[in-house]
Amino acid sequence: MSDVISIIGDGAMGTVLAMILCRKGLAVRMWGYDRKQLAEIAAARENIKFLPGYNLPESLVFESNDSKIFHDAKFVVSAVPCQFMRSVWQRLESHFERRVPIVTVAKGIENDTLMRPDEILADMLGPQIKVVALSGPTISDELARQLPATAAAASADQELAIQVQRLFSTPYFRIYTNNDIVGVELAGALKNVIAIAAGIIDGISGGDNAKAALLSRGLAEITRLGVAMGARPETFAGLTGLGDLVTTCISPKGRNRSFGERIGRGQTTQQALAATNSVVEGAATCKSVCSLADRYNVEMPITQAVYQILFEGKSVQQAISELMQRQLKAQ
Repeated sequence: MSDVISIIGDGAMGTVLAMILCRKGLAVRMWGYDRKQLAEIAAARENIKFLPGYNLPESLVFESNDSKIFHDAKFVVSAVPCQFMRSVWQRLESHFERRVPIVTVAKGIENDTLMRPDEILADMLGPQIKVVALSGPTISDELARQLPATAAAASADQELAIQVQRLFSTPYFRIYTNNDIVGVELAGALKNVIAIAAGIIDGISGGDNAKAALLSRGLAEITRLGVAMGARPETFAGLTGLGDLVTTCISPKGRNRSFGERIGRGQTTQQALAATNSVVEGAATCKSVCSLADRYNVEMPITQAVYQILFEGKSVQQAISELMQRQLKAQ
C-alpha cells in the first residue's frame, strides 16, 4: 500500500485539507472522534455540518478504528481544536508511531496549561516527535472553491518544513516556510481574540475607523506578548500575523468575528456560543491570553476588555469607553 496522509479531525479545516491532498492524487484517510458523525459524512460524501456544499473526493477514505488510522501514515494532520487536542491524543497515542511527523492546524492556547498546540503534542507524545504548524489566512470555504490562498509551514526543522511546504502546495494554495513556530502559533491563537473584538464593533455598527484602530492596536498588543515569549516581531507583521488577523477580522465566514458580532448585537456569551456551528477558539483562548499577559507582565487592554465582556458581564459600551479614555501616550 502507498504512503497515506492521516487526517485527525473531521471539521472544516481537516476536510478541506483532505480535499486538497486527494486532488493531488495522494492517499488520504480521515478520522473523527464521533463514529456516527464520521459515518454520516462518508455516506453523504459531503461534510454537511462543517463544510456544506462540496462533494468529497471518492478517493477519500474514512476510518473510525483508532488502531488503523495511522497504518502506513507518512504524515499525520492534527485538525482538532486546541481545547480538545489533549483528550483526542490521549485516546490515540498508543497507536501512533513517534517517527511520523505531525502537521498541526489548530489555532489556540490550552486553558490551564497555557500550552500551544505543538507543546501539547510534545507533552502527550514525547519531546522527540516532529511537529510542523501550518497556519495562515485560510478560510475553509475559499480553499474548497480553490480561490488563491497562502499559509506558512513553521518548524524548527527546516527540512521538515520544506517537506510540508511541498506536500500542501498547489497552483491555488501557496505555502511558505518559517522557523519561528512560537510566533506562528501565537499569532494564530491571539488574532482570534482580536477578531471577537472586531465582530463586536460590527455588531454595534461601530464603523470602519474603529475597526482600523482595533486591528492596528490589536496587532501591537499581540506582538508585545509574542516577543516577550520569545517570538520574532517580524512574524506578527507577516502572513501568519497581520495577514491572518485581517482575514479573520473582516470575513463574514470567520467564526470568531461572527461570534463577536452576536455579542455586539446583545446576545450573551452562552447564546452566541450556542448559535455557532463549530468551536469558537478565541473565546477559550481569551482566558489563556489574559493569564499569559499576567505571567509575562504585558499590557493587553483589548484582550482584557474582551475577557471582561465575555466572562465578567461588562457592557460593550462601558468597555469601549474605558479603552478610549485610557491615559494618552505615544503610538
